[in-house]
Amino acid sequence: MSGARTRSPARRPGLLAELAALGLLVRPEHAPSDGASLPALCAAGALEGGLSVALDVRPDELLGPLCLRIGGQAQALRVVDVRAQPPELWVQGTEGVERWPTPDLRALVKRLNARFRDSGEVRAVAVLGKWEDAQQLWCIPKSALGTLLTKRLLRAENMSELSAGAKRSPRG
Repeated sequence: MSGARTRSPARRPGLLAELAALGLLVRPEHAPSDGASLPALCAAGALEGGLSVALDVRPDELLGPLCLRIGGQAQALRVVDVRAQPPELWVQGTEGVERWPTPDLRALVKRLNARFRDSGEVRAVAVLGKWEDAQQLWCIPKSALGTLLTKRLLRAENMSELSAGAKRSPRG
């Protein structure tokens, strides 16, 4: 084995029990037998709000399914145009058409989290990372986000934006 380090998702004893207590584990029987990690649980369909996304999905293809998953006012968003250069979505919302720079999935997630940061009814989106050739996203109820962060149960690639959102968002 080479000296290169591979990043393995954090495993924590009792993670399944804590997620179940929060109502965030929907299919414990699908949990991986080799230990629980959030990306593995998401890929197995065990997380409430989990979504496995093909690595080649474009932001315009993901907006609809992701908005359905995060719920609330986000469900009113519609793509009205897609621009390749620069990569951008034109999104129709309740306040008219907005232009969203979206070169990739992470930019879309960041935009959605920022737009609905103060809405307690819209779930926050955590980017859990790649697992089994798919990007793992977790749409988390904001009422559970603070607990996940406080208990250090959540490890996501966009932790700073989730932490900022948890501090600002009303308890739901």
